[in-house]
Amino acid sequence: MSILKEVKPFNAVMRIEDLPIDRIRRPLPRSNDPAKVAALMESIRQIGQQEPIDVLEVEGEYYGFSGCHRYEACQRLGLPTIRCKIRRAPRSVLRMHMA
Repeated sequence: MSILKEVKPFNAVMRIEDLPIDRIRRPLPRSNDPAKVAALMESIRQIGQQEPIDVLEVEGEYYGFSGCHRYEACQRLGLPTIRCKIRRAPRSVLRMHMA
């Protein structure tokens, strides 16, 4: 895992890095548009992932709540990692996202 860059929005440290796909938990069920996933798969095959997904890091665990189509496209392509915008958060923030 290599840190690509760090930015500080809203007084929180955010970093962008490639995480192993199998380390990201997707706690909320989601139905993805198959056509959109297929289009993203083709785009990622040709030019790579251009936009990171948003991930919360809570106590060393990673939770994804956005970028569902990109996540599925990378997963279906068999990619070992996915580019993520990671924000460290306390468990209370995770509970808020789960509500």
